[in-house]
Amino acid sequence: MNDLIKKAQERDADAFTELMQSQMQNMYKAARSLLSNEEDAADAISETILTCWEKIDRLREERYFRTWMTRILINKCKDIRNKKENLSFTEEMPDVEINEEGYSNLEWNEALGILDEKYRTVVILYYVEGFKMSEIAQILDIPEATVRTRIARARKTMAKEYYPEAERRRLI
Repeated sequence: MNDLIKKAQERDADAFTELMQSQMQNMYKAARSLLSNEEDAADAISETILTCWEKIDRLREERYFRTWMTRILINKCKDIRNKKENLSFTEEMPDVEINEEGYSNLEWNEALGILDEKYRTVVILYYVEGFKMSEIAQILDIPEATVRTRIARARKTMAKEYYPEAERRRLI
């Protein structure tokens, strides 16, 4: 992968394409978890790829490529979400998204949906993307202790939501 990164930094389009293809599944999982629909996830990925192409020569160390790319993706997802929040609503009926995967991700998406964005982001990076806590801290530019705290709070929030009887017994 380091060889592909070096070639991409030298503006080798084929190497860059191969590099992005190798990261596509990771980008999709993260974007889809952070955004509410397929179209927004596709937009975030497209914008991420474009930004990576434009700025890959600024990447100092090849070993941080995935971290760098994920940080760009998260920022693109935030931009899309902020744009949607600022849109005025019309009287048109919204398109209803059809989940072709069935119920396989329904519980996971529902669980992520109860979390605030700051908790959801660290949970996705840790459990979906497989980043270490130190890497997440670097991506989000926050202390590692904050990452640990957010993951612990997210777990607690999810446990309260899905296992309220266990929480009640613990309090008794």
